[in-house]
Amino acid sequence: MSHYNHSNPSTFILKGIPGLETSHFWIAFPFCIMYCIALLGNLTILLVIKSEPSLHLPMYYFLCMLAIIDMVLTTTTVPKALSIFWFHSHEICFHCCMVQIFFIHGFSILESGALLAMAFDRYVAICKPLHYTTILTNPVIAKIGLAILVRGIGMMTPLMCMLGNLHFCGTNIVSHSYCEHMAVAKLACGYIITNNIYGLTVAIVVVFSDCMFIIISYVLILRVVMGLSSKQALLKSFGTCGSHICIILMFYTPALFSFYAERWGQHIPIHLHILIADLYLLVPPMLNPIIYGMKTKQIRERVLRLFCQKGT
Repeated sequence: MSHYNHSNPSTFILKGIPGLETSHFWIAFPFCIMYCIALLGNLTILLVIKSEPSLHLPMYYFLCMLAIIDMVLTTTTVPKALSIFWFHSHEICFHCCMVQIFFIHGFSILESGALLAMAFDRYVAICKPLHYTTILTNPVIAKIGLAILVRGIGMMTPLMCMLGNLHFCGTNIVSHSYCEHMAVAKLACGYIITNNIYGLTVAIVVVFSDCMFIIISYVLILRVVMGLSSKQALLKSFGTCGSHICIILMFYTPALFSFYAERWGQHIPIHLHILIADLYLLVPPMLNPIIYGMKTKQIRERVLRLFCQKGT
């Protein structure tokens, strides 16, 4: 992309949340609290799973993937947003903006893949319990993780090349609190229809395919669960799957709203759109470890044991 630097601005100006500039200072406090909870919760999940041999199972490996992705997503956006809200540091260099776009959209694709992998794990655990350890071996888990990573990088690379080829000759003010692909692309001179079509295609392919396979997994799971004779087993299965479904809804619902609002949401108040776009990268990473920590007995007991040891 450095080949095109002569036509690109050295910096972009991030406005934060347009329309709520007078409230930026106070908005930053809940953002900071949610960010700290997200980091602490996901780090706790990683440490507990690493230190507890009984948790070295496929389900928890996928949970570790999700925790790492969530920490990267929040750390890519929140510190810069806080510097805008508290210190009026609106400038971001061109290359930093490109890196932020890559990580935000790339790791969103990774998170969707991780949620699909977790749905597959629940399908195998409930529908094929006798073959669980033979199907989801460590090499298979590593290949799934690699496939998720390759898909994310592979889909983002053409987008970044197209974005790097754009010529910016007008305003460099981005009406957002972070560098979002279309928010930046709209500042370019000339046509951006290729960027728009490719971004739209990637979003549709990722969301549609992942959601379709997740739905199929849970339909098959539901068929098996409804046939369980043991009420305790039935409740346990519903509890495990219910928490996963909540996380899926928390991720996809605001993500889709933010994506489509950026393209066709002219009648949506811009402060509402940007606020939801910010929360989409904050709320799921904050709630994921809390939901899984509360629902998973082994993690809950291990965390309580750690706090009790520190208390004594």
